[in-house]
Amino acid sequence: MTPSTGPGGHPGGPPGSAAGSAAWELLLPAASAPARARGRALQEALRDAVRSGRLTPGTRLPSSRDLAADLKVSRGLVTEAYEQLTAEGYLRSGRGAGTWVGDAVRAARPRARDLAPRSPADRVDFVPGTPDLSLFPRSAWAAAQRSVLTELPHESLGYPDPRGLPRLRTALAELLARRRGVVADPERIMVVSGVAQATSLLASVLHARGTRTAGVEDPGSPQHHALYAAAGLGTVPLSLDDEGLATGPLYASGVRLVVTTPAHQFPTGIAYSARRRAELLDWARSVDGLVLEDDYDGDFRYDRAPVGALQGLDPERVAYTGSVSKSLAPGLRLGWLLVPDWLADDVVERKRTTDLGHPALDQALFARFVERGDYDRQLRVCQRAYRERRDALVAALAEHFPGARVTGIAAGLHAIATLPGRHGPEERFLARVTEAGIAVRPLSAYGPGGAAGARAQEVRLVLGYAHLSPGRIRAGVARMAQAV
Repeated sequence: MTPSTGPGGHPGGPPGSAAGSAAWELLLPAASAPARARGRALQEALRDAVRSGRLTPGTRLPSSRDLAADLKVSRGLVTEAYEQLTAEGYLRSGRGAGTWVGDAVRAARPRARDLAPRSPADRVDFVPGTPDLSLFPRSAWAAAQRSVLTELPHESLGYPDPRGLPRLRTALAELLARRRGVVADPERIMVVSGVAQATSLLASVLHARGTRTAGVEDPGSPQHHALYAAAGLGTVPLSLDDEGLATGPLYASGVRLVVTTPAHQFPTGIAYSARRRAELLDWARSVDGLVLEDDYDGDFRYDRAPVGALQGLDPERVAYTGSVSKSLAPGLRLGWLLVPDWLADDVVERKRTTDLGHPALDQALFARFVERGDYDRQLRVCQRAYRERRDALVAALAEHFPGARVTGIAAGLHAIATLPGRHGPEERFLARVTEAGIAVRPLSAYGPGGAAGARAQEVRLVLGYAHLSPGRIRAGVARMAQAV
């Protein structure tokens, strides 16, 4: 039997035709569904066939009588399915003209893309910022999750306090005071989805109060510019010296908000001196300003106890933020923000309107993790692993790049390596190691200040090591040396 042809040359016709046979095959599983669910199953099968493109726009469907007979279901079931999908726009029909696939639907993509950053398996990736995700404490986390699900009251699954669950804020206050010397009132702690959200919240509140610019360290984190721009603030790069943020340019800039990483400056690796910390607070008091302290890896110091947080010296002039991204996993999207009293109400209200609060189950789980000492144990595991990897990096650089200097304090998840001039210029070095399958980032990539003070031909690299095993670090440095 020759199939009839619809608009655009698409075949259509009764069940015995090509289109009818295709429709019959697509709908067979729906026709065999239990009687009560058969109607819904038939409708969903038709929707899926149109969405996926198996039934293309302009295709004529079999008549309700013919399709019902072929599927061995009632005609009323098919008629109801046609009417429902016509009302939704999937199909179109005209009196005496039959039923056709509509033009409004576009075939869905077969699968969702994953835009998360990934590094090929054969590539040695020294780009900083990623912890060792294999260290995530799966067993302890799963045990805490089971306990929380058993114990959590039903009402705790409702909309939470936008600041976070009182249980978690209390646990964080004790943890941060003990480990980082923070003045931590649970009433001023907010649970956030990470340092990025903390920065955005604070910036948007200050913008509403009239702030239009923020000072950022140069070199510093590239993401700050986009975060502040999204809140309506411009950024002013501020230079560093050996003690931290240079106060001369800071006063001259006219800014009243500055974001800093005083415990372990990113990316240079220095720690702000005691004198510079005091000068930074003097600046904030003199201009009625605010310092946002990003304590992104403050727990990881390998040669001595970490320097306490700047916030502990003046809680009314310093907002403090941190997260579990380096200690547990960035995918948890869990962090905290401590704000001065004079900003607390506005930031809480902005948090409420932004997302109605952080997921309650995640908060209760992390609270238990902190309370039982599991988080402290995790920090000790990470400290041992990352110290070993930093030592492996320093030793490999000394072996394969004689004369290389590693600067900055022994802390965190990255180190600054300055290679002798014979390995430059930087552009040629980067081209060669990239061709050899090694991902590295130069200090100059983090702002104009990253290129300042470099000697001729020197190559200055920011090398992340926390996510690499000691063996992988040694092999990567050896491959880098061979490439250049």
